[in-house]
Amino acid sequence: MKTDFKIRFRIPNILRRTKTNYLTQTRVLPIFPLDLVLFPRQELPLRIFEPRYKQLVDDCMLGDKQFGVCLADPNNKIQGWHGPRPIGTIAKITAIADVEMDGMQSHIQTMGRSKFKINKIIPPSIELPENYDPYSIEGHQVISDLNEKAHENEKMYIQAEVELIPEIDEDISLSLWEHLVDLWKKKTVHNAFPQVIEPDALDQILTQYYLITDLPTIDYVYSLAALGAQDPNELQPVLEANSMDELIQTIENLMTI
Repeated sequence: MKTDFKIRFRIPNILRRTKTNYLTQTRVLPIFPLDLVLFPRQELPLRIFEPRYKQLVDDCMLGDKQFGVCLADPNNKIQGWHGPRPIGTIAKITAIADVEMDGMQSHIQTMGRSKFKINKIIPPSIELPENYDPYSIEGHQVISDLNEKAHENEKMYIQAEVELIPEIDEDISLSLWEHLVDLWKKKTVHNAFPQVIEPDALDQILTQYYLITDLPTIDYVYSLAALGAQDPNELQPVLEANSMDELIQTIENLMTI
């Protein structure tokens, strides 16, 4: 399957979490289905080159610079395109730069914000063309031609009416954090067999990703989960957890050998 972007998933910087109280809020968001899971307060760099997502970014820059990131669902087709999983994270564009002089590609830096649930999908204006190649000039031309035939106010990208999800504002104890770290270490050692990984090497990995702490927060838990996952689909249940107990149970399942 060809993806709509060129990006390597990486563990982002961890920021201090601020607690927010939400009333039930709904809004319409542009949706960017990706082969990854974005957590709140984590960074996500993207290279934008496909016409429909260049339109998405242009529209965001004219507004509040926010769009929804969801794990792509190959079994949920919308106008032929891969649709999103129902739970995602709002991403806010923090920086943008053209990669080439012709403006065909852009780099954007984004930061994860609130989680949301999709209540209603707003389909894109164009169907997936047959034999569409998003990396080719011909593919770009096909999309541009289809877009010209669409109604003026329609968008090439998926949109959705979404409902914001309140944050998990429960604390995590140091002993529970150390328990999760121990599970991660055992899984990492097991997966590396027959190669032997020394304890110091494991601690160096944790240090590299800023995961050595005596004051753990939910952001540390999210990043440890991302470090221990082998597939983005393993992280979707982590994103969907609605309480600290549910989150811890989900990560224990993820880290179980």
